[in-house]
Amino acid sequence: MDNIQVRNRTFERLAWGAFVIWWRIAELFQFLPSATWVLGVGLILIALNVARVRNGLPTSGFTITAGILALVWGGLEMAGLFLNLPFELPVFPILLIVLVVIVLAGKLTEKEAKKLEA
Repeated sequence: MDNIQVRNRTFERLAWGAFVIWWRIAELFQFLPSATWVLGVGLILIALNVARVRNGLPTSGFTITAGILALVWGGLEMAGLFLNLPFELPVFPILLIVLVVIVLAGKLTEKEAKKLEA
């Protein structure tokens, strides 16, 4: 196996380890808001891709998207807890909007990259 695959697998294993540890911590401290768990997962997924970029490895669009969605989800849940809004935030529709924006941004950057190649 070449060096790139070994480093990528190492980062993935570290991320899985961090995920399991974070999951156990969230289970251990039940007094934490449930949004804390989701925010932690989002940070782990984003950190995985930051580590990949810093080491010259290709990133994963899936984990970037999942990380951003988890951060938005956790942020909305935390906002609902701390802002004491008179209404409930529509988390699922907001997440769908964010997902569509991410997909559209990916398509636009893909088109720009093809224009630059030509």
